[in-house]
Formats: sequence, C-alpha cells, structure tokens
Amino acid sequence: MTALRLLPRVLARPLVSNRSLRSSLSTSIRLLNKNEPLSDPYQLPLSNPDLASLASRSTSALSENSEEWDMPQPLDRTGEDEQTLRARLIYQTRKRGTLETDLILSTFARDELPRMTVEEMLQFDKLLDEPDWDIFYWSVQKREPPPKWKDTAILAKLIKHAKNEGKVVRMMPELMQREPEL
Repeated sequence: MTALRLLPRVLARPLVSNRSLRSSLSTSIRLLNKNEPLSDPYQLPLSNPDLASLASRSTSALSENSEEWDMPQPLDRTGEDEQTLRARLIYQTRKRGTLETDLILSTFARDELPRMTVEEMLQFDKLLDEPDWDIFYWSVQKREPPPKWKDTAILAKLIKHAKNEGKVVRMMPELMQREPEL
C-alpha cells in the first residue's frame, strides 16, 4: 500500500505503544516528506524508466529510417483471367485497412471497374500495391504523387472520383452485387 493510503488507517487506530505501529507511522511520514516516488507493486509493462527509454529510442530509430524500407513485393498473378482479376480488385478495394481509402476505392471500383479494359485493371492493380495513406492523399490531392503515377489516366479518374463534384452520399457497396453464376 502506498503511504498516502496507509496514513489514514494508521491515524484512525487508537494510539497504543505498539512498536510496529510507531515504526509504520514514522516510515509513512518520512516517505511523504521526501517526495520520492513510491514503488508500484502492479507496474505497467513500460513503467520502468529504463525500459521506457529503450522503447522510445527504438521507435524513433524506426521512424527516421522508414523512408528507406523496401516495400514487400506483390504476389505474381500472371495468367489470371479477366473475371478473377475483376473480382479480386473489387475485394482488394474494400479491405485495405483504412476506412477512408476503403470508401474512396470501393466506390471507385463499383463505378469504374465494369467499364475498365484488362490493361486499365492491371494498372489499377499496380496502384493498389501502394500504401493506403499514399493512395488516399494522392486521390484527395494533399500530396504530390510520384512521377510513375503523376500523369496516369487511372489516378486522374480516381482524383475526379474523390472530388465528388455531384455531392453524392457514398457508402460501402455490397460485396456481392449479383448472384454468383454456378
């Protein structure tokens, strides 16, 4: 127990000449006067100052070098037929990990994928290999896209879609828009 919790209990007891009681009271008063932090019997994992300093150093080291990290290579999907490609792109636009990107990409896929050629779908597939927040910021024009995406038709369509000039209320589309063919 901490000294602050112990002190009212000690003071509420009748004063007796018990040596342990006087010792406890003097220890509590001494601790309160020193203004030293009391040890917590139920410490949180990083409450130890030595561990906390190590944790802060490791995260700062990671964030400084994050630009140098290599992106994982996407799976090779050569030989995928058009129907499978279209279905996979619909799914991948919905399950990105960030709601903002999911909403923009899934409504874009709902509106544009039926009219896309195989070449456009392959280019869209390559765009989906980029990190979520990058796609989001490029589509809302808060960051400059890299040269490989800057003047592409697919990003231009995505930017136009993200502007939502018609002020349409957008919601996540249904995953299955029609019954599967058996």
